[in-house]
Amino acid sequence: MNSARASASDELISRWRQVLIEMRRASAVAGHEAEAVQLLAVSKFHAAEAIAALNDAGQRDFGENYVQEALEKMQQLRGHDICWHLIGPLQSNKTAEVAANFDWVHSIDRLKIARRLNDQRPDELPPLNICLQVNIDDEDSKSGCSLAELPALVEAVMALPRLRLRGLMVIPKAGETSAFATLAKTHAAILARLPRLADAPFDSLSMGMSADLAEAIAAGSTWVRIGTAIFGARPTISSVGTTA
Repeated sequence: MNSARASASDELISRWRQVLIEMRRASAVAGHEAEAVQLLAVSKFHAAEAIAALNDAGQRDFGENYVQEALEKMQQLRGHDICWHLIGPLQSNKTAEVAANFDWVHSIDRLKIARRLNDQRPDELPPLNICLQVNIDDEDSKSGCSLAELPALVEAVMALPRLRLRGLMVIPKAGETSAFATLAKTHAAILARLPRLADAPFDSLSMGMSADLAEAIAAGSTWVRIGTAIFGARPTISSVGTTA
């Protein structure tokens, strides 16, 4: 590795470690166990080389938004112990590839997609971990089921044997961190109504990004999705040339 690459790798790992420190600090302030919150490094538009450097340093979970981009990285990173999470919207024509290659999907918002993932999950793989994305603010521009639709979707997904319902995900409006508390209350209400989910386990709240990490952890997040604070500014999609 030349000196420029070594310097870039050192900076990347330094930023990653700083995020871990901020997560521990936020957990302590909120009175939560630090181990209860996991870091999902959002690597979309960033090179496989950067993912490999972080993985070698100890980061195992990586989140991607675009299926084709992620599949290319998976090919390049065969042999690395990586847990792959899809966090972007999922189209019907991509479900077979996701079912065969990902460990988690955080962005399920309708039963049609869940059923396709269930039917297409290879038998030799463990059940696919699923979070249901909730559009708490009812924004037309965002994916996610409504709070009113959520109970029926939970019940239906629970019946799919090749999926493992793990929890809920939200992407709130910028600055609207009250959505985190709403999601946490919704999660608790679902567990109270369906106690058998505790054995699933229905244990995940995927919420919080670089700008609102502390607020999300205070509300009970178990997965914070951090990209910019670790990798720096993302390249533009045109420079990457990758489609969903």
